[in-house]
Amino acid sequence: MTIAAILGHKGAEVFSVSSDMPLAAVIAVLAERRIGAVPVVDGGAVRGIFSERDVIRLLAEAGADAARTLELPVGEVMTAEPLVATRHDSVLAALSLMTRRRIRHLPVVEENALVGIVSIGDLVKYRIDRIEADAAAMRDYIQQA
Repeated sequence: MTIAAILGHKGAEVFSVSSDMPLAAVIAVLAERRIGAVPVVDGGAVRGIFSERDVIRLLAEAGADAARTLELPVGEVMTAEPLVATRHDSVLAALSLMTRRRIRHLPVVEENALVGIVSIGDLVKYRIDRIEADAAAMRDYIQQA
């Protein structure tokens, strides 16, 4: 099972932002699209990722200056050089990486270009679906024997 299977099932559509986009606009994108993270892409390459956790961290750090923080370009506050996956990576390897590093979103790249994004929820759902399908096949096999 590879990341390609996940993208094939959920689709490879991914929304990204550029590093010069104001933070307030990026937060609006997260809210409007009901997503937990957005890759930051410049020149076709993933430069960073910005997530809900980044919003909370920034608000906590900014305190009373939160309004000014929202004017900053996302490139100044994103998580730079994020961990990424490829379509050829296994689902289990991606799950392991995300669990170890405590991240919930993983951009998928091919030749330095963004081709999708997977969440830990996507990976867990896929694994559960596969386990249930295997169990059903085993039950059918046993009943036929």
